[in-house]
Amino acid sequence: MQKSTLIDIKTIFPGPKSKKLLKSDLSHGSTSYVRNKPFVTERGEGVCLIDVDGNRFLDFCAGIAVCSTGHCHPEVVSAIQKQAEGLIHNAGAIFAHKPLSLLLKKLALVAPGKSKKRVFLSNSGTEAIEAAIKLARHSTKRSRLISFFGAFHGRTLGGLSLTASKIIQKQGFSPLLPDVTHIPFPYCYRCLFGKTYGKCQFECSSYIEKTLFKKTVPPDEVAAIFIEPVQGEGGYVIPPQEYMQKLRALTEKHGILLVADEIQSCMGRAGKMFASEHFDIEPDIICVAKGLASGMPLGGIIAKSKVMRWTPGAHASTFGGNPIACAAALKTIELLEAGLIQNSATMGTYLLKGLKRIERKYPIIGEARGIGLMIGMEIITDKKSKAPSMQLRDRILNEALQRGLILLGCGENVIRFTPALIVEKEHIDCCLDIVESIIKNCITTI
Repeated sequence: MQKSTLIDIKTIFPGPKSKKLLKSDLSHGSTSYVRNKPFVTERGEGVCLIDVDGNRFLDFCAGIAVCSTGHCHPEVVSAIQKQAEGLIHNAGAIFAHKPLSLLLKKLALVAPGKSKKRVFLSNSGTEAIEAAIKLARHSTKRSRLISFFGAFHGRTLGGLSLTASKIIQKQGFSPLLPDVTHIPFPYCYRCLFGKTYGKCQFECSSYIEKTLFKKTVPPDEVAAIFIEPVQGEGGYVIPPQEYMQKLRALTEKHGILLVADEIQSCMGRAGKMFASEHFDIEPDIICVAKGLASGMPLGGIIAKSKVMRWTPGAHASTFGGNPIACAAALKTIELLEAGLIQNSATMGTYLLKGLKRIERKYPIIGEARGIGLMIGMEIITDKKSKAPSMQLRDRILNEALQRGLILLGCGENVIRFTPALIVEKEHIDCCLDIVESIIKNCITTI
């Protein structure tokens, strides 16, 4: 069994206690739940998870990039406990409370750009997307929306309409929102226009103006373009800075709102408070969630004041801006500003450098890419064809788990690395050693 100071695997998976609980879970839970990790979590400590059988894992998933300050950060726990003793709930849509008021102001101040901002809080990322759709239509008096192939914007009706990641997410749920158009994402490693970054004319950008707006979508009917500054579920794809600036200029030219879905990339995940800062753009609306409250359910939108001008009662949420979640978010942001954002940038560079070294050594690694601690690595059959290999990717994920390292996939063939922002070199070295060992074994057994 694998054992180290970070990892301690005591049983085969699932262990006896996990096996019993998983049987109950599968009997009573929705059949839509994905249960491909054969253990049941009992507690979390920093960058580690411990299951009910006492197995200790190194967690490079962080609850799908949610536990930004690590599992159960003592200062976040303390903030939650203190708030729970005073006020657990009062509907923020009607009644102001201190944690809510403080968080609204804080988010408005830390958002990128010089424009004055306003904030609406929800319970989740997909609710933030729904709010952004409604606000965009309300503000512009237009109906059409544009999103990207590979995008994931949630599973509620509006978010699902914008999503174009996997058929299974959409199959059986039609009709969805009308007037939604999808366009190619600037995925330079797999350019849909057959071009090479550095030698192209940004055909992916000019396509919008020269083809879409001339043939199928009147630009004066478009309320907003939704984009993930780092495409998450689609494969951790990073657009060129030039593309993002061209897109910003295009939206401004036609009076279209630019909505940045930063649900996964916000709160230091990408090495800055918001990933949009890497591209030197100011979106009209920013959607936030995941790492905002270190695991407490909280989402929201941050919009320019001139955009968020809907009337009282036009949009609301009973639980959005819950006092405990707001207290956790305030402490999270305090910790981020005190050093965790910088650690994300520093450790992200260190992790990516290690993955790049692996990329150069092994033919099944197509590209390692990322900013901050939002990093993906493409698994392929060979470097010439660059054919995606989901089979090899899944094998690496499964073998990593057997060795006590938790990783998740994204896209068709990508492994994502999203440890908590408290991660240290020791944790990264352990991760890299395990991943390289598995890849080396894959090469010899293909």
